Amino acid sequence: MDKKEARLRRARKTRAKIAELKVARLAVHRSNCHIYAQIFSGCGTQVLAAASTNEAELRNQVAAGGTVEAAKVIGKAIAERAKAKGIEEVAFDRSGFRYHGRVKALAEAAREGGLKF
Repeated sequence: MDKKEARLRRARKTRAKIAELKVARLAVHRSNCHIYAQIFSGCGTQVLAAASTNEAELRNQVAAGGTVEAAKVIGKAIAERAKAKGIEEVAFDRSGFRYHGRVKALAEAAREGGLKF
């Protein structure tokens, strides 16, 4: 089993538990150059809000997309967009990534922005 398979196995276990809860899910994905956040509906079929360092308006706020500072900007942006849609509470899906560095920074920024998880 390589790193990606192990990460996806961890993600599958988390997503199965979140699916039982039937709550909105804040999914995070990170690559070397960018970080992405999406909020899915309780049934998992609709994307309710999204933010990433690929977006032009957010790209202007950060020098590089693969940094902790960029993750904080994305966390604040996803929290604002969720609040605008009336979403207060979500389940955090770290997609099998360790709760460390950029993933942790995004989660803490989203909490500061008003999301509860």
